[in-house]
Amino acid sequence: MMAQELVYAPLLDPALLVVLGTVLAAMVGIALWRGLSGWWLRGLGAAVALVALANPSIQNEDRTPLSDIVILVVDESASQKIAGRPEQNAAAIANIEAEVAKLPNTELRVARMGDAPDNAGSLGMEALTEALADEPRARVAGMILLSDGQIHDAAHAPDLPAPLHLLETGEPQDWDRRLVVTNAPAFAIMGEEVALTLRLENQGAVPATEGRTARLQVSIDGGDMREVQVPVGEDLHLPVTLPHGGMNVIQFTVPAVPGELTDRNNTAVVRINGVRDRLRVLLVSGEPHAGERTWRNLLKSDSSVDLVHFTILRPPEKQDGVPVNELSLIAFPTRELFIEKIDQFDLIIFDRYRRRGILPSLYLDNIRQYVENGGALLVAAGPDFAAADSLYRSPLSAVIPAEPTSQVIETGFRPEITEIGRRHPVTHELDGKKDAAAGDGTAEPPWGRWFRTIDVRPTPESETVMSGAGGRPLLVLDRIGEGRVALLASDQAWLWTRGYEGGGPQLELLRRLAHWMMKEPELEEEALVAESDGQTLTVTRRTLSDNVDDITVTGPDGAETVVTPEEVAPGRFQAVLQGLPIGLYRVTEGDKRAVAVLGPSAPKEFEETVASSSALMPVITPTHGGVWKVSDGAVDLRAVREGRPAAGRGWLGITPRQAYQTTDVTIRPLLPPWAYLLLAAGFALCAWVWEGRRQR
Repeated sequence: MMAQELVYAPLLDPALLVVLGTVLAAMVGIALWRGLSGWWLRGLGAAVALVALANPSIQNEDRTPLSDIVILVVDESASQKIAGRPEQNAAAIANIEAEVAKLPNTELRVARMGDAPDNAGSLGMEALTEALADEPRARVAGMILLSDGQIHDAAHAPDLPAPLHLLETGEPQDWDRRLVVTNAPAFAIMGEEVALTLRLENQGAVPATEGRTARLQVSIDGGDMREVQVPVGEDLHLPVTLPHGGMNVIQFTVPAVPGELTDRNNTAVVRINGVRDRLRVLLVSGEPHAGERTWRNLLKSDSSVDLVHFTILRPPEKQDGVPVNELSLIAFPTRELFIEKIDQFDLIIFDRYRRRGILPSLYLDNIRQYVENGGALLVAAGPDFAAADSLYRSPLSAVIPAEPTSQVIETGFRPEITEIGRRHPVTHELDGKKDAAAGDGTAEPPWGRWFRTIDVRPTPESETVMSGAGGRPLLVLDRIGEGRVALLASDQAWLWTRGYEGGGPQLELLRRLAHWMMKEPELEEEALVAESDGQTLTVTRRTLSDNVDDITVTGPDGAETVVTPEEVAPGRFQAVLQGLPIGLYRVTEGDKRAVAVLGPSAPKEFEETVASSSALMPVITPTHGGVWKVSDGAVDLRAVREGRPAAGRGWLGITPRQAYQTTDVTIRPLLPPWAYLLLAAGFALCAWVWEGRRQR
């Protein structure tokens, strides 16, 4: 295809040409005003001179026509995979491909988009922007978005060079039910009710047969479900009591109803971290000693600890005539503490206590029952534990995890973690040693020495997690009934707090002990933990055994996957699954179970599942585009002029761009220089002759 065009390459500066033209026009005007004959011939000569200085040329271009481009963006997000929409997508793509093939000099570009990361939804405008960036805008004749219309970035639409159309999937009779958690706290106090606000919404063409109420199933940590009847379209305030500390995963499910689009939004998951209001601790010191203040300071340093501390200053056998009211500020309320209010304490600590008749056997037996019913007891033993009036020689012997041999070893030693202690959460990596899998051979930390150990014989059911002088048991743990008990067979822990020879992790050890005895989930020695990060599921099995069984992972669609965990640290077995779809996962190993949620608890893709073009109309209307429902059948593509309506009944329009590529350019002067000179001179000569004749 050849095209011609008149171009100019002035021999003088264009501004100078304008000035020169103005002067010549003025001179011709003066000649006309004075009535000089031949003025018009002189004007023509001046015009020829100006044209010659403008240097006009004819430019010939050899052009190759370029095809028009139609961009089709196909939405393949999660909401486009429900009901019959995948089949509608396939039929619509085939329809557009056939229509574009009928149009002359037109090509089709297909771009696809999936689920956006970070629960951003369907980013149709982002996909369209990327598709436009790959093509010359001068060739884009039309754009088509094949989607349900639920686009979440319509406000970020790019500058569109051609009409934009929507091929809307879905059916007119589509409807869906959605469960929404409108209010849920991130933290809640254990044992106290917390109110969650839920709402059940119906969307689309809801059948008249659907009632105004529905069944709601509630489960915590994947346990047994309980059902409640909830209204549709109204806020429901549901009280929930957390059963344990740490993360609690609460699942709400509304059973699917025949005919609704999907049940993916019938489930909502809430994660609430259970915390204790206050940790009530009873500390009973048998006598003043160097470590007494250390225990008190450690417990008082934690603002969440409510401490009740009593020290026995004068035992009953010490009678020196000093009145009792001059020895203590308050009387020791033994009956109130050990009979009436004992169940209000989370932890009882006996620090170097020996039987001296202050606490009768009935009270001590009540403490035994308190432990068996779920309480926690810590015995910090000194020489008193090896004496004849030891606390072990009481009803508490049924719960204390080790029997004294009456031998007290007084020699320097560094506490060490035992083999089972490296697996136990209370002492796991307490000494700073890296996991065995790391293999970096980190040396033991410079813990300070202790100088006294009470020789004890642990019960067969107990676990010795730390050892003292000569490898003797130092820290012994045990489970008694529903409760837990710990025995520290030394009264020298205060040396760590004082920083003797570098000190040691006494504060961390006490914190772990207290949390383990109060059954905090993160310190359970036999536990199955499932954690999510994006689309990665990490399953950790904590155990005191050398091996574990295979772990079964059940996905949101009910499919089961069996994985074999690998040991990553002493007592830690782990399995990692990547690239999983979002949803609730149940993990089981024997009688252990855990739950985890991948992705958001309420995916944005399923907030609005009924097809609608309302979000895209502000983008489509300015381009003169239109909307066609795929359920109405195939659509025709037509070519229309730019600026005209590009949509009608049964058809969508594109605007041909008539783009081309220039392959060759030739330029030749409009007239040769001698022709300009001849014309200008001729007009000047004619003017001279004409004026001469007129004068004669």
